[in-house]
Amino acid sequence: MNVENLLLRGLFGASVLICGWMLAAMVTTKPASTAITHTGHTIATTMAAPAANTRMAG
Repeated sequence: MNVENLLLRGLFGASVLICGWMLAAMVTTKPASTAITHTGHTIATTMAAPAANTRMAG
C-alpha cells in the first residue's frame, strides 16, 4: 500500500469521524429554556434601533 493511499484513507476516516461528531452534537442538543432567552435584552435592542437609524440634520 502506498504512503499516499494510507494518508488519504486516514484523512477520510478522520473527516468521517468529525462529521459524525458534529451531526451527533446537532441532533442531541436541547433548546435553551425560555426563562434564559427572555431576559429583556431584545426590548433594549429594539428601542435603541430607531435612534441609530435617524439622520443627522445639517
